[in-house]
Amino acid sequence: MVLEFSGRAPDLRLLDEQLALVQQQKLTTRGRALIMTGRRRVGKSRLVQEFCDRSGLPYVIFQASRGRAPAAERHDLIRAAACAALPHAELVRGAHPQDWNETLRALATAVGDSPCIVVLDEVPWLVEQDQEFEGALQTVWDRFLSARPVLLILVGSDLTMMEALQEYGRPFFGRAARMTIRPLHLADVAGMARLPAAEAIDALLITGGFPEIVRSWEPGMSRGDFLGRSLDSPLSPLLAAGELTLLGEFPAGGHARRALEAIGTGERTFANIAARTGGDAPLPSGTLAPVLSALTTKQVITADLPLSTKPDTKNKRYRVADHYLRFWLAFLQRAIADSERGRPDLALQRIEKSWTTWRGRAVEPVIRQALARALPDENWPDTEEIGGWWNRQNNPEIDLIGADRGPVAGQIQFVGSIKWLDNRPFDRHDYDELVRGSAFVPGAGTGTPRIAVSRAGAEPGLPLDGLWGPEDLIG
Repeated sequence: MVLEFSGRAPDLRLLDEQLALVQQQKLTTRGRALIMTGRRRVGKSRLVQEFCDRSGLPYVIFQASRGRAPAAERHDLIRAAACAALPHAELVRGAHPQDWNETLRALATAVGDSPCIVVLDEVPWLVEQDQEFEGALQTVWDRFLSARPVLLILVGSDLTMMEALQEYGRPFFGRAARMTIRPLHLADVAGMARLPAAEAIDALLITGGFPEIVRSWEPGMSRGDFLGRSLDSPLSPLLAAGELTLLGEFPAGGHARRALEAIGTGERTFANIAARTGGDAPLPSGTLAPVLSALTTKQVITADLPLSTKPDTKNKRYRVADHYLRFWLAFLQRAIADSERGRPDLALQRIEKSWTTWRGRAVEPVIRQALARALPDENWPDTEEIGGWWNRQNNPEIDLIGADRGPVAGQIQFVGSIKWLDNRPFDRHDYDELVRGSAFVPGAGTGTPRIAVSRAGAEPGLPLDGLWGPEDLIG
């Protein structure tokens, strides 16, 4: 059974635009190369398969295998090209190229002069296996493929390696556009799970927008029912995906894994992460700093700075970048053992006990991202940066700061508060707390507009300058 493909409309549109450039019937038309990257299990391979199927053009998709002999990979690539519906596939049947230059030249022969698509998946593994590959790709692209109506898509999950392919001095520098595949947007999650706005945001925090996990959420299913069913099986996508991701990228026992686990379980400051990661003594700064830098480069964690008119680089706060991994580290890593011994009820009880508090913090980046996509607009024409503000003691801590730019604002456009409780609206007490706290924000004054984002609306009569709810965020 083929699973129905849902979401990804913006990504498909970008791919269609690249293909349209290839298909233009002009003498100056050249091939197009595209580097597609994104975290593991985010749906890159499924996306390119869907794109190729929808295109109606001949295509070949080759997926590399890690640790395999280069000769075997070359043989399989030629066999895939020969079996595909490429214009001149018959010309390479039975070919036995001796190196990557010959292999890719044979691929160029199979492509011919009619529009088609070539996808090389898991490119970092090809580079890792044979240093010749990168140079051969550049040579064959420049001399043969780029002059033909082909869309070449290079796919890989190793963000560091894929970015390195485009660095100055590397063979393929300046020859490809770049496309980053991210988890499904909030609106896609709402549509696939067929949930109201508030419940869809909960679903995003749990699944992270990873297609494999979202598809396991039956349409209309409540949060509790989904968690209960998923926790009942240690092989469910919800439990298994996080472990597979970490095993593939961060082996247990390393500093990167321990630092990630510390952040995932609630530590946000450098000092606290060092204390949790080091064991008996805090991990030295010289050791932890490059670990956090590498995790940030891989887009596994994010480092946030207070947003105001005053520079502040000392109050950095770390968080896990994708919502699912944050949820998995906080709750599901421990839940696997409960599920395996037949006691998923214990894991569900822990989640329910901490859900409101955990969700209140976890939803903040979702809301900031949603507002950043919505603004500027006619009401806030100069707001181009959304963040938060805090001091060293986190007292006060302002959930929302709208500014004209970042990381150091020229002007504060608004200050705001997030209240994400099921049945309690934003009330007078919350408003007064916002007024008191905003007085400490550099660049904010008594006349700075005040807004609220609330799951349950707001008490009537509050002098708010803006109010957003779950439906507004999805919109």
